[in-house]
Amino acid sequence: MNDWQRKSPLDWETFVNKLVKIVAVEKHEYEGWVLTVDPVSATIVLATFPENEKGSVSFVMGHAVQEVEILQEGDSDMKQRLARILAPEESQAYSPEELDKRKNALKTWLETNHIPVGEQGELGKTLSVAGVLSIEPPYGPDQCSSTNEIILSRVQGLLQGYLQQQ
Repeated sequence: MNDWQRKSPLDWETFVNKLVKIVAVEKHEYEGWVLTVDPVSATIVLATFPENEKGSVSFVMGHAVQEVEILQEGDSDMKQRLARILAPEESQAYSPEELDKRKNALKTWLETNHIPVGEQGELGKTLSVAGVLSIEPPYGPDQCSSTNEIILSRVQGLLQGYLQQQ
């Protein structure tokens, strides 16, 4: 086990959102912004932003790391840019009121189309379709889950069409 692998997750956290230069085995060198460090393998996840490109992610395995040098602190713009790499493209934060509105509109639409739907869970945030499929907030095709793949794909298709009409 090398020195890098012996560090604790709190030590590794100090490298997140910073530009680093990593020296690995066989004198390989890597440079990039640290997105995260895997706490099990000590693998460093690096992001680089080549000119005129969206950016790329690479991994330096923890067992290969010999030295890590911080070259630059990340400013708030860089931190946001790094956070966007891991966030889904269409990720939106919905207020509780918006989520309620989306749930009720979808429930009404399903009922109008004679699809049996109910609410489940402590707060009634989950929609249950025919007791075999559930739809979690924010109530899109990706939030559907069911053990029946045929029902799952059909309801996801219906939801996709419904959302395109909105």
